[in-house]
Amino acid sequence: MFVQIGRYKDDDEERDVNVVIHNYDTWNMDHTLALIVLPMLKQLKETKHGVPYIDYEDMPEHLQYIRREWDPRAIGDLFSEPGEYYNEQEFNRQTEVWDWMMNEMIWAFEQILDDDNDKQFFSGVSDIYWEELENGMSEMKWGSNDTFKVDREGLAKHNARIGNGLTLFGKYYRSLWD
Repeated sequence: MFVQIGRYKDDDEERDVNVVIHNYDTWNMDHTLALIVLPMLKQLKETKHGVPYIDYEDMPEHLQYIRREWDPRAIGDLFSEPGEYYNEQEFNRQTEVWDWMMNEMIWAFEQILDDDNDKQFFSGVSDIYWEELENGMSEMKWGSNDTFKVDREGLAKHNARIGNGLTLFGKYYRSLWD
């Protein structure tokens, strides 16, 4: 893969864009894209100048708070009353939610890049062998030294969190701006 994207220009001229994709770039495309997306998310989190509108149902419970009765979807209003000045406390609350969401996205992409991200859910030693059957097929058998265990509940929660980070990335994709 070769990617070269120029700066935004001051006039109506298009940005210089040169993207070359090779066959091996799409072999593990989720990993390839994570190599690009992860540093971009980290930079955006550090340099952002605002927050998007965030759906209440996407917030974790510890960051949910009472919404305005006049708008059941709203997470808050930066201007509490008409004519009032900017509400810094409300902006800080929204920033906290957006930071949490960006952290979840970042964490999910870090997990995609970490080949050992789920090793804490596996323990013991695998002792398996294949026994040939009369019909020419083979049957997998477990030896006496097999102690292999999987924390399926923990692994499911881990994968659900990765899925949630990727869902947030997709849902708020058009809000990834600075």
